[in-house]
Amino acid sequence: MIKNKFTFSFFDLDAKQFIAVLAFVVLASVAIGLSVAFFLWLLDAATQLRFHFPLLMFFLPIAGIVIYLVYKWAGKNAAGGNNLIIDEIHEPVNAVPGRMAPLILFSTVLTHLVGGSAGREGTAVQMGGGISSVIIKKFKLHGIQKKWLLMGGMSAGFAAVFGTPIAASIFALEVLTIGKTKFQAWIPCLVAALVAHFTCLACGISHTAYAVNLSNVNHLFPYFHVDLFYAVLAVVAGVLFGLVARLFSYAAHRLKVVVQQQIKNPLLIPVVASVFILGISYALGTFDYLGLGVTASSPSGTSIVSAFTSTHIDSFAWFWKLLLTVITLSMGFKGGEVTPLFFIGATLGNSFAVISGAPIDLFAALGFVAVFAGAANTPLACMVMGMELFGSEYVVYLGVACYAAYFVSGHTGIYNAQRVEKRKDAFFLKRK
Repeated sequence: MIKNKFTFSFFDLDAKQFIAVLAFVVLASVAIGLSVAFFLWLLDAATQLRFHFPLLMFFLPIAGIVIYLVYKWAGKNAAGGNNLIIDEIHEPVNAVPGRMAPLILFSTVLTHLVGGSAGREGTAVQMGGGISSVIIKKFKLHGIQKKWLLMGGMSAGFAAVFGTPIAASIFALEVLTIGKTKFQAWIPCLVAALVAHFTCLACGISHTAYAVNLSNVNHLFPYFHVDLFYAVLAVVAGVLFGLVARLFSYAAHRLKVVVQQQIKNPLLIPVVASVFILGISYALGTFDYLGLGVTASSPSGTSIVSAFTSTHIDSFAWFWKLLLTVITLSMGFKGGEVTPLFFIGATLGNSFAVISGAPIDLFAALGFVAVFAGAANTPLACMVMGMELFGSEYVVYLGVACYAAYFVSGHTGIYNAQRVEKRKDAFFLKRK
């Protein structure tokens, strides 16, 4: 007699294995949330210290040399950063070292202390990957369990640093390949993002609030702000945002190659970078384009926050931030690209709104997420991030801007390890 026995399975994992993965994800995410909270506290302290003591910027070349030597002596393959984690998810070879977490935390805080133009997402994601790797090796996880834990670590780091857990859970899925997103790991990524996010909040960390305030008089769609003129402008702006994202990615990759070819002594690279960073800042007469850029040292300064309200932002603020960030991250300093991309997008959106007569806060918000969408090739995650940060009622504008930016930004983004599963023009040309 044949007995039919029902067994629960979840993408090649039975119930026990699936529950075990979630348990490891929760364990890792608590540790990641605590670590990112500590990192954000240090980052804020370093930023405030630099605001009070601007002369710290003259230690920029020394900091660059220290970062290079630390990674040379202790980093090994940890210098691969986010690309190393993405490669490990695609082809597991136990390449992600646990030392990645403390190294990137130290080097990013040092970069911000002395005025490097960098972000924080890359740091948080690498901390997530490093902590997850420690648990993977400790408990000898492999296969799907290992892959999901690394993806969960990416989601946890992203969620904790930005306070957008839903977007974070999608980001870890979408960033792996261009043209095809597999959602099998969404549940562990969502669990990781939520646990890390609330752990970080429990430590007293708060995230910057951004406001978009448009009155909605559309009775056909009472829960969504829909204005045809704004929607058309959002598409036009999205194309512009995508081209700028493409410029950022190209400049960052190209400068790194040129510098390695032209400067044979690696210790000189951060010194040359420092000369350019400080020289450009003094020539512009402002240090607003250094550091994180969320807020400025003075109320009248240029920052992400001011881009949502000010009508007097320099029309080329986005370009100066792009230039200084590319120099910083391509010439030896550490940090993320995403917050600078927020700055670039928000200030570019501000300028576009001033010229077109559109609402400044709305188009600053669209630029905030759409430039990132184009540079990281993650339009869905960025649209959801916009909904979490600015309100779901703006989903129409967020969606068209993010996907317009995505389609024109090319196939080379800020993450070299991304795989191209399906070309973007296949949607229009029916190409595989």
